[in-house]
Amino acid sequence: MGSPAELRIDYAPLDELQLRPQGWWQDILGIICFGSSAARPDAAPADVPLARVGAPVLSGQPRIVELWRVRGPKQSGWHGRVQYRRHGQLLFACLQVAEMESESGGGDTLWQATAAAYRELFDALGALGHAHPVRIWNFMPRINGATASGERYFHFNDARQSAFRGARRSVTGNVPAASAIGLAAASPLTVYCIAAARAPIALENPRQQSAWDYPPQYGPASPTFARACIESGSGETLFISGTASIVGHATAHPGDARAQTLETLRNIRAVLDAANARVGPARYAMDRLRYKVYVRRPEDLGTIDSELRAQIGPGAPVLYVRADICRGDLLLEIEAVGI
Repeated sequence: MGSPAELRIDYAPLDELQLRPQGWWQDILGIICFGSSAARPDAAPADVPLARVGAPVLSGQPRIVELWRVRGPKQSGWHGRVQYRRHGQLLFACLQVAEMESESGGGDTLWQATAAAYRELFDALGALGHAHPVRIWNFMPRINGATASGERYFHFNDARQSAFRGARRSVTGNVPAASAIGLAAASPLTVYCIAAARAPIALENPRQQSAWDYPPQYGPASPTFARACIESGSGETLFISGTASIVGHATAHPGDARAQTLETLRNIRAVLDAANARVGPARYAMDRLRYKVYVRRPEDLGTIDSELRAQIGPGAPVLYVRADICRGDLLLEIEAVGI
């Protein structure tokens, strides 16, 4: 399988990537394109996995591409509907599952799409020898939509947990870092992940109740994710899950974008402290992370960016995306990667 690899993430303008020569793409493990017109860069080889996410990029940069990079030879292919590329201990995989909406827009269709996506993803990871998802991204239509049997996000959590149990995977403790983000109604369920041949180091936030222990008011099945994971190879990449203004299990500062931004950053700092305590002091720092920020209301962007930059400085890469958050009273969610 080769030696552990050092993973990197970049946010690059699509127009710039069109100028890259064919050989440059050999280091690319996976591509994520944002926006309703997301398209593969013309120069990107067809065997590089591409996840299309129908969420527009904010801050005047409408065509930004997320790139995961690792040096060295790679193997690409398909396992059913899962497209993958792997190098040594690391693998990028993605798939989309269309949700066949019922006339009522019921959540059962999202349950079925989620169960199918995770079953196929776990089958692929096991067959490819990268059985341990370290970080999973989930994008779904109408995450806050109501149904007769509860919010659609509740259906997603129930199906995800069912798939974990069906694959004989733990739903508490050493589970992947993750995020669940809402898109427009016509979007397919899109899932992409970074997986490894070795189990990651899962981390929790002492300021927050573990998601798998949330009380029933957040749905009959608790969310299945850790607050962060460290890839346990030599790269020790830190993946911080989608993080919001939640203290304990409750939303803090409803309706206040500034206060929610500051509370979210306190949570990220607490996760960084936990990560540094695990692998060594000052390995990760706020100004050395790469950030992706999901913003519910575009008019809050200036406030969010001002508070974020005050704490991380002007140099840290930040990608702003317009999207819905898993709770209707949350205005933003921030995820981060530490290299």
